[in-house]
Amino acid sequence: MSFFGFGQSAEIDIILDGAATRRTAEVKTEDGKKERLFLFFDGESLSGKVNITLKRPGYKLEHQGIKIEFLGQIELYYDRGNQHEFTSLVKELARPGELHHNTSYDFDFNQVEKPYEVYTGTNVKLRYFLRVTVVRRLTDLVKEVDLAVHTLSSYPEMNSSIKMEVGIEDSLHIEFEYNKSKYHLKDVIVGKIYFLLVRIKIRHMEIAIIRRETTGSGPNVFNENETIAKYEIMDGSPVRGESIPIRVFLAGYDLTPTMRDINKKFSVRYYLNLVLVDEEERRYFKQQEITLWRKGDRIRKSLQMAPVPVTTPTNGESDQVQAFEKIPTPVSEEPSLEDSPVEEPAPNPAPPEEIPRVESYAEGVPAEDA
Repeated sequence: MSFFGFGQSAEIDIILDGAATRRTAEVKTEDGKKERLFLFFDGESLSGKVNITLKRPGYKLEHQGIKIEFLGQIELYYDRGNQHEFTSLVKELARPGELHHNTSYDFDFNQVEKPYEVYTGTNVKLRYFLRVTVVRRLTDLVKEVDLAVHTLSSYPEMNSSIKMEVGIEDSLHIEFEYNKSKYHLKDVIVGKIYFLLVRIKIRHMEIAIIRRETTGSGPNVFNENETIAKYEIMDGSPVRGESIPIRVFLAGYDLTPTMRDINKKFSVRYYLNLVLVDEEERRYFKQQEITLWRKGDRIRKSLQMAPVPVTTPTNGESDQVQAFEKIPTPVSEEPSLEDSPVEEPAPNPAPPEEIPRVESYAEGVPAEDA
């Protein structure tokens, strides 16, 4: 509302080139809803028009300049006052002056770097947006349009499987295997559980996909675990030699690529959590980290995408072995992998094509559980 000539005296619209044919993607908002935004990729250009429409024909709009910005921003919810910008490009559309009629300006950001994927989580938000500002003496006129950005990755065909032998000494030994350690977002997890020794009465077994969001650094680190999916894969007590198949389809879930140390602000990792529940409602679990990545639907000729390098953790974070432990808390509140002891690597590691079988045991299991 205008008061003595002040207030919102013009409307700003941002029209992207090729908007009628450009693909869109769903992006989650802070309130849990989803909205569709125009989709862009790393290295892709942004161009279009900025239309400024005067609300009161015949009146002039004085301004101190008009500019458009392309911004990439990370916001930590516990630190709302500080937005961390990792990408910032500015184009001047007009110098200080007056607008006497509706005006349109062209803009073009050529081959813009977009290193990260958009993300809205429990404690952090990463967004890209265009912002047009009409600078005025009292209050600026501002218009923002959010954009979706996806990061496409490629991994070598050699994708080693995950195979381990774990258990509780003299009570339970199992061998589990997943066909791969890296999956694209529409992939299928295939695996099996093989029981080598069963001396406790198991009621059922389930597998869950856990998303772990880590924000902050040093003493101000926050971890949030979210259960994305949970399946019961066995009902009843198994016998020695029994094999349980696993098949989990990822396409139906709200997943993002694995994000490690994004701009030194946050990380998003995924784990497969295998849980056994005995007849006394005691829970035994084993977590294994997996890597998720986004696979392009087709090759985009307009973009020359370089394969994203694959970093293999060297601190044992994803390859560590952890025995089944009894846990009184729900799956979503299980202790993190970083709290578990890490075994020292063997002095002569096996060749890449061979997967060592490692056995580990939990401590403090009562004798009556055997």
